[in-house]
Amino acid sequence: MSTTSLTASLPVPDRADRLRDALLAADFTADGLLELLGAPAYAALARSETVPALRATRADGPLATLVRLFLLQHPVPYEQARAVLPLDEALADGWVVEDGGEVRATVDVRPYGGPEGQDWFIVSDLGCAVGGAAGASGRGEGVVLGVGGASTTLAGLTVRTPVASALDLGTGSGIQALHAAQHATRVTATDLNPRALDFTRLTLALSGAPEADLRTGSLFEPVASETYDLIVSNPPFVISPVASGKGEGGARLTYRDGGMGGDDLCRSLVRTAGERLNEGGFAHFLANWQHVEGEDWQDRLRSWVPRGCDAWIVQREVQEVTQYAELWLRDAGDHLLADREEYAARYEAWLDEFEARKTKAVGFGWITLRKSGADEPSIVVEEWPHPVEQPLGETVRAHFARQDYLRTRDDAALLADHFVLAPEVMQEQVGLPGAEDPEHVVLRQNRGMRRATKVDTVGAGFAGVCDGTLSAGRILDAIAQLMGEDPVLLRDRTPQAIRLLVEEGFLEPAPRR
Repeated sequence: MSTTSLTASLPVPDRADRLRDALLAADFTADGLLELLGAPAYAALARSETVPALRATRADGPLATLVRLFLLQHPVPYEQARAVLPLDEALADGWVVEDGGEVRATVDVRPYGGPEGQDWFIVSDLGCAVGGAAGASGRGEGVVLGVGGASTTLAGLTVRTPVASALDLGTGSGIQALHAAQHATRVTATDLNPRALDFTRLTLALSGAPEADLRTGSLFEPVASETYDLIVSNPPFVISPVASGKGEGGARLTYRDGGMGGDDLCRSLVRTAGERLNEGGFAHFLANWQHVEGEDWQDRLRSWVPRGCDAWIVQREVQEVTQYAELWLRDAGDHLLADREEYAARYEAWLDEFEARKTKAVGFGWITLRKSGADEPSIVVEEWPHPVEQPLGETVRAHFARQDYLRTRDDAALLADHFVLAPEVMQEQVGLPGAEDPEHVVLRQNRGMRRATKVDTVGAGFAGVCDGTLSAGRILDAIAQLMGEDPVLLRDRTPQAIRLLVEEGFLEPAPRR
């Protein structure tokens, strides 16, 4: 797709319900794709590799026709398209165009499965899904991407409780707005790129979702002083010389380069979010942050947290600056430049940027805020590069609920409370074969964050009998008697270990009777 084509008219959504009915009738859904293509070809599509899917759709049929037309973006014979689509309407409304006896799609339409089995469709620019983001430089800075790993990660992190108002900041093709529409009475979606709002409108209409309040502008500018119960954003967080105006060559990519230097955009977004959240509201962000020489990265992120908010910040990955630069040079297609000197100059611009900012690495992760108004906010900043189980929204909600619980309990109150072992926590004993006692005991979660923690004999015994029947103090008294220990000393030294097991989700306060 050429840069000029980005200004072409997009489809109109007025009769999207008719097109949706046709797509569903042909089983053009996430499940239908998996069945038609098979797992290997389906997984290859996520890597922007289309050859296996093209092979799998050689046979004629309604679903194969739609996959080639809207997903693989190959022209299909006119009569094949007429057999599966309300073609006159699709042509008139601009979803497809006729070209010499064939029909071509004007937009990418990708089936997307909702969290409760809904069949949704994400509409985005042609070429993004099948060519990957690496082709974006040839499509101009206004390109609107479709479904990606970052967007699905954010959707899975978001707390999904019913709310009155939700804000999707930097909506792109509307994935977060689509999710929010399922549990928010009012959804506002903003983007600096007007075309993104057009695509969001198409995504919502084709997915059968309620309309959103769509506003053009940067960051929180379009919403002025309005406040929300939920804020979500997958912002243009890439730390690049283009973003700060120092890059030579190459267009700024709106979906990626935020127009501020370093990690200032993410910092500004997080700091400002506290003013836009209602009491008890959540804000979820994906972000990049600098690892600066002589500075603790965790302290850097703690300084971002706005007053009156609890925070849970998880660093999922760290890349040293050359890896990071190469990743985003490939994303922009710069690695395909025929002029190797031009490529080298762009690479140098990235490294110059990092050197000027004393940046040695870049972290990527999740930032969640919860407006609590607490005098002593809970701010947890941690590194967790290990596998997790999505969706994590309930895990995130439970994390903040546990923080609320723990800050209201001193040691005496903690020992008076009752606890239960969280679901699907397993115990592992590690030691030499045949040894009478294990070297150490590990508690491991099989859901959510999938944490593991070492515990001593007391901790393992305590967790094993937590069924809500006895208070923590009485359990420790019984353990002390079994082990021949002083119960007073055991009560004195154990509360911190109990706090850790509760904070990390291995133990849950039992419902009060």
